[in-house]
Amino acid sequence: MLSIHSVSSLDLVSKWMGESEKLVSNLFQMARDNAPSIIFIDEIDSLCGQQGEGNESEASRHIKTELLVQMQGVGSDDQKVLVLAATNTPYALDQVHLGDTPHNLTESDFEHLAHKTEGFSGSDIAVCVKDVLFEPVRQTRDAKFFKKNSSDMWVPCEPTERGVIQPPPITRADFDKVLARQKPTVSKADLEVHERFTEEFGEEG
Repeated sequence: MLSIHSVSSLDLVSKWMGESEKLVSNLFQMARDNAPSIIFIDEIDSLCGQQGEGNESEASRHIKTELLVQMQGVGSDDQKVLVLAATNTPYALDQVHLGDTPHNLTESDFEHLAHKTEGFSGSDIAVCVKDVLFEPVRQTRDAKFFKKNSSDMWVPCEPTERGVIQPPPITRADFDKVLARQKPTVSKADLEVHERFTEEFGEEG
């Protein structure tokens, strides 16, 4: 059975020296003990800001180091632990904590999505993408059996063979599913007002 451990970055911060590192270590140990499991950390930017920032304290560096140590090996077949994190400022994250999100989107898929998100604001698209990122997790969470695909990855399947947890790559169908229930927050009237203002008062270049 899949276990989910959801925490905020504030849950992992303590005013006592060394206590934060213990909280991070205990979180990952709990996930390993109850594998297969998912660790979800909200507001990860509070823990994993870019190194060398003037306001970074020694305690913050210790937490960041402990998080990196615990994440080594996460996602491998023997640990069966998946780490997910959320942030409103991905550009502020330390590069060592960033990784590529697997997807099967083609150029035509991006054109299709651009058409379907016409009228969406940047915030609307961000909400959509965050929702889409959880589609593979939802599929994995609800699945009971897995099989290896042509890329040697474990993916949900019909009842045949049980395997390790591995969310499937994001596809265009995931976006279509999310966009079917999400509508833009900016109306055509709002866009027309903005366009008229730009034509009257805006500057080109």
